[in-house]
Amino acid sequence: MSLTVFAVPGIPEIVAGDDLATIIGDALPPLEDGDILAITSKIVSKAEGRFVAATHREDAITAETVRIVATREHPGGVTRIVENKLGMVLAAAGVDSSNTPEGFVLVLPADPDASARALVEALRARFGVSIGVVITDTLGRPWRQGQTDVAIGAAGIRVLDDLRGTADASGKRLDVTVAASADEIAGAADLVKGKAAGLPVAIVRGLGRLVGDLDLPGAMSIVRPANEDMFRLGTQEAWTEGYEAGLHARGDDA
Repeated sequence: MSLTVFAVPGIPEIVAGDDLATIIGDALPPLEDGDILAITSKIVSKAEGRFVAATHREDAITAETVRIVATREHPGGVTRIVENKLGMVLAAAGVDSSNTPEGFVLVLPADPDASARALVEALRARFGVSIGVVITDTLGRPWRQGQTDVAIGAAGIRVLDDLRGTADASGKRLDVTVAASADEIAGAADLVKGKAAGLPVAIVRGLGRLVGDLDLPGAMSIVRPANEDMFRLGTQEAWTEGYEAGLHARGDDA
């Protein structure tokens, strides 16, 4: 099996109201069945007009926050890890102030899976090939330094590759292995898109086995349910919650 990943040049600056499927389609080389397009979420948000007037970025972060997971002060202010309206846990709720008009910030697409589905439907119809789309954004990761791109929206691909019940190379049964294929695709694409190269779209070729129907679960299915999250709070927040619960219990006992 071989894998090829290459960026797509020629994508202009995107503004609100742009027909993103047409713009991307005009820049694409000939596509093949099984190709997967990795598209940076910023251009999707821009096309969808997801600009928010904000004198201060922190106000926009607060507006997008459902739950504070952890906070940490640093010389430049406070880093907030939060759960946003999409149910994703990430820094700053996904609010982006880079490369945006003065006085505005950019928030993530309202429904990244729906955005991916609209793009893949239009591009499949235009080119007559079976492809998938992954919408990507950059996240940090617990226990690991640095950031990587992950899938926040997807359509036409299996976002999780469930290997449970299959055998490894030595014939041993796999009982827990579920590969996060959409995230792996996003990370691979980020290697060629870069962060400042003006290349928001990449093609991943060689994973046609993951491409399928449009009714496959999207990237939101990757988000771990709250009842399965063993690390739902930051250290300080967990300590405070436990301390307050202990005070309450002692008050009840009294």
